[in-house]
Order: sequence, then C-alpha cells, then structure tokens
Amino acid sequence: MENEFQHLVEIEIETNQVFAGKLLDVRRDRVRLPDGNECCREYIRHQGAAVVIAQRNDGRILFVRQHRYPLRRTFLELPAGKIDPGENILETARRELLEESGFLASDWRHLGVMHPCVGYSNERIEIFFARGLSGGAEQKLDQNEFLDVLSLTLDEALLAIRNGKITDAKTVTGLFWAEKVIVAGW
Repeated sequence: MENEFQHLVEIEIETNQVFAGKLLDVRRDRVRLPDGNECCREYIRHQGAAVVIAQRNDGRILFVRQHRYPLRRTFLELPAGKIDPGENILETARRELLEESGFLASDWRHLGVMHPCVGYSNERIEIFFARGLSGGAEQKLDQNEFLDVLSLTLDEALLAIRNGKITDAKTVTGLFWAEKVIVAGW
C-alpha cells in the first residue's frame, strides 16, 4: 500500500541526534521533500509501549490514577508502560499489568496498535485485552512511580471520556476497542 503514496514520501538526507535521555531520543533531520526541496524535521524516537484493557471477572475494567508531571495533573489511565529493549510486546503488557495493578491474566488478545503523536514522534502503543484476572494483592511499581488502582464499568469509563475526566489518548483509544470487544463481540 505504501507504494501507492510515493508522491508524498520524504527522504532522509541527514539525521542528527539533538538530545539523548533515558526516555527520549530527540532528532533533527534534513529531508528531501516530494517536490525536490529540502527542509528540517524534528521528532522524537521512542521505544514503544503497551496498554492493557484488563477486564475483571465482574466485568469492570482496571484503571490506574497517576500524576503526569508535564501537564501538572493527575490522570485516569489504563495500565501501560514502555517496551524494554528486546522485549516481546506481550511480555511488556503482562509485566506492566502486574507491576501497576498486581494482577495476572490468563487470557490475552492483541487488538492492534496506535500511534499517539504522528506529527512529532515514532511512538507506537500496542493494545492488549486481558481477561481471567487473578491476584491484585501487591503492585510492583518502578522506582519513582506512584499510582492508585481502581476499576470502572465500561459505561462509567465511556461517561468519563464524555465528561472530560479521561483525556489520555491511549486510554480513549483502548476504551474504543474495549467497547467493540465487549459489546459488539469483535
């Protein structure tokens, strides 16, 4: 399919790393545009992440509440985390669910992928649906990670989107998928 859109493709001429941090790799590239002109593109390379729609045995969906410093506020989100180098995406999802909520799941399904910020990052977030939960006793949080675990019905979660209480892109996308899987049987 990509070959049909060659008239839109930009070609890398030169890439420069502007900043390398623990999480972010900031780049400024010189590219050739489809019309032959050159310009600069600034973007962030990201190792990717996995998000988990974890449905409890009572039908409720697990969420975490976490403060996000860049926006200086606390968000209601689905459990998620970054993919470690060389890690299988299902292992990332399993690890993050256990670390953030203390739950294990026996039934896993990969639903798809989302790209949360295509204008300035190559980040991808792999979306998983998990059932058959057990545990929930003790979180295994990363150092410097603080969050609450709670659960909502699908209707409560969708209402929280409509009311602006859930605005996190991976959570909104995940709940779109959850609605399709739970209600429509996708």
